[in-house]
Amino acid sequence: MAASSIELTGGSLEEYRALFGNGDSHISLLMRETGARIALADTRIIAEGDELSVALATAVIAKLLDMLRRHEPVDRSFIRYLVSLARAGELDRIDDLLADVVITNHRGRRIRCKTLGQQRYVQSIRKNLLTIGVGPAGTGKTYLAMAMAVLALRNKEVERIILTRPAVEAGEKLGFLPGDLTQKVDPYLRPLYDALFDLMGPDAYQRLQERGVIEIAPLAYMRGRTLANAFIILDEAQNTTSEQMKMFLTRMGSQSRVVVTGDVTQIDLPSGRISGLVEAMTVLKEVPEIGVVALTRTDVVRHEMVLSIVEAYEKMEN
Repeated sequence: MAASSIELTGGSLEEYRALFGNGDSHISLLMRETGARIALADTRIIAEGDELSVALATAVIAKLLDMLRRHEPVDRSFIRYLVSLARAGELDRIDDLLADVVITNHRGRRIRCKTLGQQRYVQSIRKNLLTIGVGPAGTGKTYLAMAMAVLALRNKEVERIILTRPAVEAGEKLGFLPGDLTQKVDPYLRPLYDALFDLMGPDAYQRLQERGVIEIAPLAYMRGRTLANAFIILDEAQNTTSEQMKMFLTRMGSQSRVVVTGDVTQIDLPSGRISGLVEAMTVLKEVPEIGVVALTRTDVVRHEMVLSIVEAYEKMEN
């Protein structure tokens, strides 16, 4: 059996508690992910197991302690991601990731990418006039696009933000919902409101919405318009038809930036209809100033159970 140890010098009791987690949940997860046996002995952490397992565990523990000493938040999903980076020999890249602040929200919280895939996505938005981001639930596609839109508005790069979604039902009918058309589609747009509230606060959002600086509308409302000097986000684009996608993309005006997001595994179109998102990824992949970024299950940053659910469905589909 190979064995290794790492000194816990200069750390506080709070750091050790954060490292091990409530009920040792973090260390239990790390042992499961690396295959090493890990225990605390006086001021040392002892890792035992085969050479690879011990190397993975000690590398991740060292990085976690460094992050905790810098008061960086650590959770179970992030620990799993660090292990995956360590296996790929890319653990040091996490420092560049943490240094890249996307935006600071209205409460002063720094919003950053949590995975290298998310960082590629944000860099594509920074670089290209049109970015198509696809990936499973929980990869931050919509939230990061919204963060970049709010940043562009703050920096006066655009004059308004336009957010849209196709009003396609996932098992429910619009006709069953009360109210007029705007009220009927409101539940479909709720995730966009939630992201804006978190980024800029409900009061600031309300003021900008009343002034027409922020517009949230179903995709059908985009027909016949030219959207200039705007940051435009089309969310849940897997549920657009080919015709709708072409209509939307040709709305783009001067000084505008567009982000299209979707999950090609959750298409709710009627059987036989081609997803406009799937088609656009093929048609536009060679066009200059258009970026296509595919996020994967390793980029899931919601509760770790979301990753387990995504993995279970992938296993069934494969």
